[in-house]
Amino acid sequence: MAGLLKALAFCLLTLAFGEPAWAQSVNFPSVTVGNSQAGPEVKGWIYKPSGNGPFPAIILAHSCAGTNAHTDVWGKLLVSWGYLVLAPDSFGPRGTRAVCSTPGVVTPNMRVADIAGALDYLATRPDVVKGKIGIIGHSHGGSTVLRSTQETFGLAQRGLAAGVAYYPGCNARFDRGVDVPVLLLAGDKDDWTPADRCRTLVSSLSRAGIIEAVYYPNAYHSFDSKVADRNVPGAAGKQHHLAYDTVAAPDAEARTKAFFAKYLR
Repeated sequence: MAGLLKALAFCLLTLAFGEPAWAQSVNFPSVTVGNSQAGPEVKGWIYKPSGNGPFPAIILAHSCAGTNAHTDVWGKLLVSWGYLVLAPDSFGPRGTRAVCSTPGVVTPNMRVADIAGALDYLATRPDVVKGKIGIIGHSHGGSTVLRSTQETFGLAQRGLAAGVAYYPGCNARFDRGVDVPVLLLAGDKDDWTPADRCRTLVSSLSRAGIIEAVYYPNAYHSFDSKVADRNVPGAAGKQHHLAYDTVAAPDAEARTKAFFAKYLR
C-alpha cells in the first residue's frame, strides 16, 4: 500500500493537463469486434519497467473521469510490480474528457473496440510477453473489463489472460458470458455501482467460478483513491458518495497483485 500512496503523492505534484507523467505517448487503431464498432484512432500511454523485457503487460482502463491522476498512480504501481502498462484514452478521441454525468456518450461496450486495438498493438511490441496480457479498470473502466472479457468478443484469442474490475457496474443480462478469469472488487456501501448487482451477475454466470468476487462491507465507490471524502454528480444530477477505505484499499491492492501474478507470470 505504501507504494500506491507514494505514487499518488508524487503524481499530484507532477501531473498536468490530464496527461500521465512518466509515460510515453502512443497511437493505435480501435478495432471492431462483435457489436463493438471501431472508434477513432486511440491515444494511449506506455509505462515500462527498466530493462529490455519482455514483460507481461496490463491494459489500464480509466474511469468515467478519463485519464487523470488516478491513471498515473496505477500505471506506476503496476510498473513497480514488473508489468508494462498501456493506458488507452477512450474519451479524448471521441470528443469528451469525462462521462460521469453523461454515461451514454461513451459506453463500456464501445470501449471494447479500443481494448481489442490495444491487445493488437501490444502483440507487435517485442518487449511484451505474448499471450500474457491483463486488464484492470475502475468504475466505468471496471465495467469495460467485464465487457471485454465476454466470450462473444473473443479477446482471449488476442492474448487477454486475466482481468481485475474495481467497483464495476454489473449487468447480469449482458455480462454473463465471461470467459477470462476476473477478480471483482466491490463495496457494499457503493451507491453508484451497487455490489448486489454484481452478486446477481456472479450467481448467473455461464461459467461458474470464472469471477472471483470480493465484497467490502464498509466500502464506498472509489475506495482505493486516497483523497478526501466527497460527493460527485452522476447521471441526472444524482449525487454519489466517494471515499477512501483503509481496510478495503490495501486488501484489494494485495489481491490484485497476487491475481495478476497467478495468471500473467
